[in-house]
Amino acid sequence: MIKKLLILTMLIGLLVTKGHTQNTDTTVILKFDIKEEIAPAIWRKTQKAFDMAKDIDADIILIHMNTYGGMVVSADSIRTKLLNSTIPVYVFIDNNAASAGALISVACDKIYMRPGANIGAATVVNQSGQQMPDKYQSYMRSTMRATAEAQGKDTIIVGSDTTYRWKRDPAIAEAMVDADIYVEGISDTGKVITFTANEATKYGFCDGIVDSIKELIEDAALNPVIIKEYKPTTLEKIMGLLVNPIFHSLLIMAIFGGIYFELQTPGVGFPLAAAVLAAILYFAPLYLEGIAANWEIAVFIIGLILIGVEIFAIPGFGVAGIAGVILTIIGLSLAMIDSWNFEIDGVGLFANLFFKSLLLVMGSLFVSLIGSLILSKRVFASSFFGSRISLNTEQPTTKGFSSANLSLKTLVGKLGIAETVLRPSGTVIIDEEPHDAKAQYGYIDKGDKIKVVKFESNQLYVIKEG
Repeated sequence: MIKKLLILTMLIGLLVTKGHTQNTDTTVILKFDIKEEIAPAIWRKTQKAFDMAKDIDADIILIHMNTYGGMVVSADSIRTKLLNSTIPVYVFIDNNAASAGALISVACDKIYMRPGANIGAATVVNQSGQQMPDKYQSYMRSTMRATAEAQGKDTIIVGSDTTYRWKRDPAIAEAMVDADIYVEGISDTGKVITFTANEATKYGFCDGIVDSIKELIEDAALNPVIIKEYKPTTLEKIMGLLVNPIFHSLLIMAIFGGIYFELQTPGVGFPLAAAVLAAILYFAPLYLEGIAANWEIAVFIIGLILIGVEIFAIPGFGVAGIAGVILTIIGLSLAMIDSWNFEIDGVGLFANLFFKSLLLVMGSLFVSLIGSLILSKRVFASSFFGSRISLNTEQPTTKGFSSANLSLKTLVGKLGIAETVLRPSGTVIIDEEPHDAKAQYGYIDKGDKIKVVKFESNQLYVIKEG
């Protein structure tokens, strides 16, 4: 019996070992796409893809790329992730790897390109496509150079001599950013380097020219393989939509439009709920992407509180209301700007981006107010909504209706006490009854004796007595 158990144990061990060997011989590849503008959504996708690669114990991460570039901050985060990866990262450039896409590609362990694909043109430009000043180019030059250097050197042995050559020449990487850099035999000054697939192969920025991922696998001798693909969830796709500037503008209009309509209707209802939902949809994705900070959201909330205090607690519209509007606009504007922009130029780039986001907020606010005014006229004039949210019953004076309390006329000449400070309006006590009153001139302190001198436009006017 014992012998049978030993034999059975050995057989199970052999089967397990055999299965383990087969799994070891199979290359597990985690593939994900970068086929859009490099932005926070792509950085989030990269993080999720790397997490999945660890979960499935992937041997290689493969990026399927076709992009014209995008935000430097997002590209730099992805670059750092690739350089620190313990799993080799390959990239297949389907057509374009421009600007930020070039930076990400250079950070990969292997670069493969389709015939006709391009890599390079990593000059830093603004949203209108204009080249940024040299201080920004300097940062990008340094980043490209450091990324190329991180790939190390190849050892070349010729006879008894041993030499070393950069796998990816840092000078070429810099010349992809700066047109003033001269690389002998490759580029002239005044021209930023952009390589075709053949040129990239010649100068070490492409490890193979292939037509498809299938050919890439064969060229890299990775067979047999198991390819697992990371696909963004519906939530992540929605997040990508919510951080789009166009959608930001719509949400800002919804925030201010909701507040405006709430002030026009009694009680708390749908307009305020819509404004709150729009604010959540505006700030939540920016916060989750690491762009909006806690204090920026706090600035926005404090602004709303000040506006509320001005409307409901303080008569008129003064310092609190103006400060509230300013803080609300600043909070919305700052939330769109990543603090990374301080790193390369202090307030310079940050001020430029803040001005652009401020214009977006102010433009959206203007459109929202104009649209709300036009829409409110139609809403309140409509038979369906008008009768439900506004009072349309007429009370003509010919039938005895009046907004004035004519009985207050009898108080003229009477004495009383100021219940509150009158500056110039406040409350007074006359015949043990409180009444709203206004000082005819100057201020009257709380507790002072007063005298009613006239009643005009439904308002009592008093003076300090004695």
